[in-house]
Amino acid sequence: MNPDAAATTTPAARGKKTAFAVSLAVAFIATATIAGAWYFQLVLKILPCPLCLEQRYAYYLAIPLSLFVAFIAAKGAPRCLIMPGLVVLALVALGNAGLATYHAGVEWGYWPGPTDCTGPVLDLGKAGLLDNLDNVRIVRCDEVQWRFLGLSLAGYNALISLLMAALAGWGVAALAGKVR
Repeated sequence: MNPDAAATTTPAARGKKTAFAVSLAVAFIATATIAGAWYFQLVLKILPCPLCLEQRYAYYLAIPLSLFVAFIAAKGAPRCLIMPGLVVLALVALGNAGLATYHAGVEWGYWPGPTDCTGPVLDLGKAGLLDNLDNVRIVRCDEVQWRFLGLSLAGYNALISLLMAALAGWGVAALAGKVR
């Protein structure tokens, strides 16, 4: 590309290019993260607790939405159509970071978790249930199944979600002409 051509690119065009790039980055990060979660569950047999499953909803929304935003940005859609998609991506990722932080706090014992996935597990054998129910594994939200460098999967999810929110925010700022 000619260096002079870059100087003549309008701020709106640069904003749309940035929106396209950050949307693709969010789609890639979200896809890699949910694929990693499924790998941990299906291959490594680290089963998700109810809070883990709730945190996945943000990725199930972020992947198609970020691909859609990238598509419309690449097609030259007006800013007023691209911006709301990036704002929603940022808010979804921020909300997920909050949920992941809450989950990590439950794991560290900073605050109590939901009653459906913390606290004592009842002896299901006394309830007269079938013998095969003894093989059911209860996954508690307050017990860490895996840590790396001191962080659990919930802790890593908080960091990944913050990264995705920052990228979407960068795209919003670029569309608004606040950054290059």
